[in-house]
Amino acid sequence: MDGKKRKQMEDGLDSKPVAENKDTLALRLIICFIGLQVSYLTWGLMQETVVTTNYGPTPRVPSGKFPSATFLVFANRFLAIFVAAMLCYNRHGTLSSGAPFWYFSPCSMSNVLSSYGQYAALKYVSFPLQVLFKSTKLIPVMLMGTFLHGGKYTPRDYLEAMAIAAGVAIFTFSKSSGGKEVETEPIGILLLVMYVTCDAFTNQWQKRINKEYSKSVDSYQMMFAVNSFSIMFTVSYLLLSGEMWIALEFITYHPKCLAHIFINSVTSATGQLFIFYTILKFGPVVLTIIMNTRQMISMIISCIIFQHPVSLGSYCGASIVFGVISYGSYQKYKAAPR
Repeated sequence: MDGKKRKQMEDGLDSKPVAENKDTLALRLIICFIGLQVSYLTWGLMQETVVTTNYGPTPRVPSGKFPSATFLVFANRFLAIFVAAMLCYNRHGTLSSGAPFWYFSPCSMSNVLSSYGQYAALKYVSFPLQVLFKSTKLIPVMLMGTFLHGGKYTPRDYLEAMAIAAGVAIFTFSKSSGGKEVETEPIGILLLVMYVTCDAFTNQWQKRINKEYSKSVDSYQMMFAVNSFSIMFTVSYLLLSGEMWIALEFITYHPKCLAHIFINSVTSATGQLFIFYTILKFGPVVLTIIMNTRQMISMIISCIIFQHPVSLGSYCGASIVFGVISYGSYQKYKAAPR
């Protein structure tokens, strides 16, 4: 293998996909689609299960519900860091990258806060609303992009952002009769705002790292460094607040909860791997289309299993959001180089 081709392969996500037989490429796409759907549909189901299930009261948790969203974030990162370390060492023979280690800490902190908001919000809003609310991330992404990179956005970008926000608002404030409706509380909306804002900052900061250290940081090194800081942040909080011992005690009373957390963590890690592989082989536009499909399916599954009532207004709001996202994805697909 010549040096140029070897360098392309080692660059991971920065390299162009190698030409393959159409049947082989189609099979890879099917595997990626199934892998992403199974991973993230299961992850979403376990996420809602852990946060909303009444496992039964314990001496220190009389409510019977899992007491710590931070512990769930820690559990996800704990498994992910081992996966990232294995991949980094296998590819580079070292866990370090070309960027200063501390440079990953801002996006790690925002990633922890984003995940915390995502989990904690489920105590106050329904899972379908949480899924749909993530679509409004386009607004903070544009703001963060302008602030961090001086990014420029087209009028169509702003129209899409406003249409998505309108669709989410319609879904949020539409009332339905019957079913197990979850009351949408203001604190839940605030947690969702924190979720999408911090998630937007995470993505934009990682983009900044990729831009400044494009030749010396790949996705696996990014995954390892970000998760390393996430472990430090979450463990520090869990120990200082005492939530670590409360959560562990709760798990000893309810082993089923541990199984749910383990499945949640495993599917989160496998989902990240499928994301990296899909981007490498097919690009970010194809990934976006697959993940949009996953969002719709996860909302349907949640409504069926957890009996969330959906009104006509909710259907209209969700249709607006997914319609705008699908249109945007189609436009990006047309513009993408073949």
